[in-house]
Amino acid sequence: MQNLAPLAERLRPQNLREYVGQTHLVGVNAVLRKAIESGQLPSMIFWGPPGVGKTTLAYIISETLDRPFFNLSAINSGVKDIREIIEKASALKDGLLGKPILFIDEIHRFSKSQQDSLLGAVERGIITLIGATTENPSFEVISALLSRCQVYILQPLTEEELVGLLETAVKKDTVLSSKQIKIKEHEALIRLSGGDARKLLNVLEIAINGIGGEEIVLTNENVLEHAQQNLALYDKAGEQHYDIISAFIKSIRGSDPNAAVYWLARMIEGGEDPLFIARRLLILSSEDIGNANPNALLLANNCFTAVNVIGYPEARIILSQCVTYLASSAKSNAAYQAIGKAQSLVKQTGNLPVPLHLRNAPTKLMKNIGYGKDYQYSHGYEGSFSPQEYLPESISGTTLYEPGKNAAEAKLRETLKQNWKEKYNY
Repeated sequence: MQNLAPLAERLRPQNLREYVGQTHLVGVNAVLRKAIESGQLPSMIFWGPPGVGKTTLAYIISETLDRPFFNLSAINSGVKDIREIIEKASALKDGLLGKPILFIDEIHRFSKSQQDSLLGAVERGIITLIGATTENPSFEVISALLSRCQVYILQPLTEEELVGLLETAVKKDTVLSSKQIKIKEHEALIRLSGGDARKLLNVLEIAINGIGGEEIVLTNENVLEHAQQNLALYDKAGEQHYDIISAFIKSIRGSDPNAAVYWLARMIEGGEDPLFIARRLLILSSEDIGNANPNALLLANNCFTAVNVIGYPEARIILSQCVTYLASSAKSNAAYQAIGKAQSLVKQTGNLPVPLHLRNAPTKLMKNIGYGKDYQYSHGYEGSFSPQEYLPESISGTTLYEPGKNAAEAKLRETLKQNWKEKYNY
């Protein structure tokens, strides 16, 4: 029993019939399924959260098409490893064994030079590349490689799908099916897994082993009792990724620099990509601080640039400076809420016509029908301000931006009230 593979590995699907989730991609007549069935498989990037089946799907594709399969992890592979596999793949392709599939897990961790080393093989058709990433490939994959790949977005598994996995495990696994196991409550199992199928099965296995015996009834209480304290054993290779980044962001938003720098240290010690951290700080500087302190965005942007140039270990100092500053700063989500309101308004009202006086009039015909007529050039008025209408007539007077209650935005509020009088009378 000591050499027994983990439950998640024992239950790994071997074909599309056993595969759970992603019906928008691999269901009947879905786009990726059609590509697999036709054998015309493009290079691709799987983008989605942990535990939704990215690695498994790549393996199933290779098995279905009977293609040679190579697997690299971006965490511990370099350009030399890539070149060696491309040489092997080239030999296999020339030997009429079919175009090999090269699966690269966490491809977002590859440097530009590492990604560049893949380009030639993808372009010449030596390999079909399948990359997996939890990060937006538009930011993490070089444009030359991304343009040669189809991006498929994998969705989080639904509660129904996760419960189905639990039922399959206790009924079909060779070890668990020999016991009498009843899942009376599943909420704790799902909550501890965070929607990660692999982690869900790990939690199930920990709980069952902890309870022991041949007749086991799983409840929320005994799952928490036996699984929670041992769950860290299965949090290798970044499975706590989303929990820790959530705690990190919420600590900065909550203006607690001590907690923020602690979670920063947890990520650094865990080997988190410093650019991932810096990118989240950039987003937060606008979403949670915004116009309460415009310098926050400037500092976060400089932090991102510096971290990109410096790298570890010195980047930790730059990140710490930015994190403690952002956590200590005044906060406002007014800009974030404003764009949310504006987008909702656009969805509700559709493509409202641009007022004639705001339209561009590059031709004589456009001028003749009133484009640009009566537009008031703001700099020609006192204080560089003219109280003309800038919104479509049907939504005139709509308030989208409401300055936050902090010193910096209080000044913006007064300026708006002074200029617009009742129109911006917050």
